[in-house]
Amino acid sequence: MTDIAAISELIEPEARALGLSLVRVAMFGGKSDPTLQIMAERPDTRQLDLTDCEALSRRVSDVLDAADPIEFAYRLEVSSPGIDRPLTRPQDFADWAGFDARVKLARPIAGRKQFDGRILSLDGDVVRFDVNRVGEIAVPLADIASAKLILTDALIKATAPISTEGADRISTEG
Repeated sequence: MTDIAAISELIEPEARALGLSLVRVAMFGGKSDPTLQIMAERPDTRQLDLTDCEALSRRVSDVLDAADPIEFAYRLEVSSPGIDRPLTRPQDFADWAGFDARVKLARPIAGRKQFDGRILSLDGDVVRFDVNRVGEIAVPLADIASAKLILTDALIKATAPISTEGADRISTEG
């Protein structure tokens, strides 16, 4: 079992040194094609360009090679969170209030384990959503298994890229 929290602790200082903040660190693909995914962004633009990806990938590769916290071969993927980004930090819900999100819950609330709704606010440890045909619901952050923004015209308009040149992802073998 890979300890993502420990890996995040190794990676966080490297991201900060480059002026980046981590959005998500996750392991995907199981035993057949394991991939360590690192999503990061510039706090001021909420974007990550190819140069940022390359720099973070190099720094993280060096740190992970030295610490060797993953006991098997894996691919390292460094990317931007993209327009329909995952919402992984409490502040993400406050920052994206007014936009639509798809939310999966750890346990049912109002008889549902998944819903699409407009993020209304973050109040302490509770996110408030407006859900079609349900109305306003309050969800403790601890009960959110995963959440991501839904691609809408409003989101596209609000997140116009600063540059469309180059890719926003770089993969290397680890």
